[in-house]
Amino acid sequence: MQAMAATIERKLTTILCADVAGYSRLMSEDEAGTLAKLKAYREAMTQLIAEYRGRLVSTAGDGLLAEFASVVQAVECAVKTQRALAERNAGLSADRQMQFRIGINLGDVIVENADLYGDGVNIAARLQSMADPGGILISGTAFDHVKDKLALGFDYLGPQTVKNIATQVPTYRVQLQPGAASPASRPAATESSVEGTVARRDAMLRDLYVNGARAAAVIALLLAINLLSGSGRLWFQWPALGILFLLALRAIRVFFR
Repeated sequence: MQAMAATIERKLTTILCADVAGYSRLMSEDEAGTLAKLKAYREAMTQLIAEYRGRLVSTAGDGLLAEFASVVQAVECAVKTQRALAERNAGLSADRQMQFRIGINLGDVIVENADLYGDGVNIAARLQSMADPGGILISGTAFDHVKDKLALGFDYLGPQTVKNIATQVPTYRVQLQPGAASPASRPAATESSVEGTVARRDAMLRDLYVNGARAAAVIALLLAINLLSGSGRLWFQWPALGILFLLALRAIRVFFR
């Protein structure tokens, strides 16, 4: 088993997955026309992949898999592809347009001959399946490498549950409008903000404990006064209830805000 594991070749690379949205419907309505259009569109995509120094890994059915050494070039290629295909679709009726969905991920993959396998590929494929027709989704690992390098905007969609992947995948939608746009930042809490929140909560807990001790001391004093007054009637519980009610309100602010 160890010898077999040692022969496995792995590498870090950028994976681009694409497929046609609504391909089955297009085929059912016009097989010959859809196949011809798929061939033409895929040839245009292959040319762009080569232009951006990518490698076409495989084509199966209506899908396409490519890899890039550069995340920036992979995203640039995807954007150029979607814009070029949108121009081709512009002259077609909505029901005859062929729109691709694209997913991009930077991850570790297994290399076998010219093929790629592993979670790095699977994540890109899952993102592609979640993308809008004509749209692009990228993973958080890809976003971290392009956020300051491309004049594009990104919509943060949050961590997404991906089939057969143990952890959720931070996901971004690429804005395809041309021109500079402010990149999105991942709205995750920074270390300083987390520390500040914890410190405030600890301070509120300390105040609650101090107030609880003071309330207990006051209630004990009232009980002592009541017992030592010799009236034979218990009355300390009524002011004690008021004190406990105020303490409960403070506890609610700490634990349920």
